[in-house]
Amino acid sequence: MTPDYLKNRTKQFGLAVIRLVESLPKTLTAGILGKQILRSATSVGANYRAVCRARSKPDFIAKLGIVEEEIDESGYWLELLVDASVIKHSEAAKLLIEVDELTAIVVASRKTALSSKAR
Repeated sequence: MTPDYLKNRTKQFGLAVIRLVESLPKTLTAGILGKQILRSATSVGANYRAVCRARSKPDFIAKLGIVEEEIDESGYWLELLVDASVIKHSEAAKLLIEVDELTAIVVASRKTALSSKAR
């Protein structure tokens, strides 16, 4: 898996969330939750780009940690949108799967970097 592949995948995730937010109902709850997920989901790709420009192994590991946090936060807002009945689970299903997959990729990358750092 190349950095360019993940750059594109995280960007596509952000774009998918943008489309979701644009389709939300115009209610107070949807507006607030929409802004929250918009911020976290679009920062996943931006922060991954920062990972690719890390200046050292510790910087790389730290920046990956930020990406992991933003993905996890995005998952939380998606779950809240569903649990608050703002959107149907079927509308969030693909994004929730992407959250899980991106989280697994980032966690594995971080673990690999941490284990190679200890050697």
